[in-house]
Amino acid sequence: MNIANKLTILRIILIPIFIILLMNHYYYLAAILFIVASLTDALDGYLARKNNLITNFGKIMDPLADKLLVTSALICLVDLGEIAGWMVIVILAREFIVTGLRAVAAGKGIIISAGKSGKIKTALQMVSLTFILLRNWPFSMFTDLQIGHIILWLAVIMTVYSGVEYIIKNKQIFRLE
Repeated sequence: MNIANKLTILRIILIPIFIILLMNHYYYLAAILFIVASLTDALDGYLARKNNLITNFGKIMDPLADKLLVTSALICLVDLGEIAGWMVIVILAREFIVTGLRAVAAGKGIIISAGKSGKIKTALQMVSLTFILLRNWPFSMFTDLQIGHIILWLAVIMTVYSGVEYIIKNKQIFRLE
């Protein structure tokens, strides 16, 4: 197994620890772990492309690891009363649709990699969640604007956009045989 795939697995292993920290109100420790896990996403993609280590495992598991990390944070933050549940429903609906589309494609022997808008969506989600976990630090020193929540709105908009784009680009998968 190559280093990029090992980083993806590490990200998945960190998720339960992150959840335990967050649900016990260790926001800053949870934020640090979330940042580390998020950075493994950028690093594994970089290493895979740079060293030509792109594998079907990585194409499937890397986006899944991202979804598990982000979904865990979103659900915990709803439970803690930090974010609105409807935003999580929109995000999860897109993820279920895209995952379902990928499953249908995989059944036809087609592996669909994450697109650019999906990567932007994931980055916005991770950045917004980081600032929410950090309780708006360092912006809280200068303003009462909830920067993490503003970025989360942008992430929800990009989530819808990337989901629609994904469906349009891959509509041939839905064609009856």
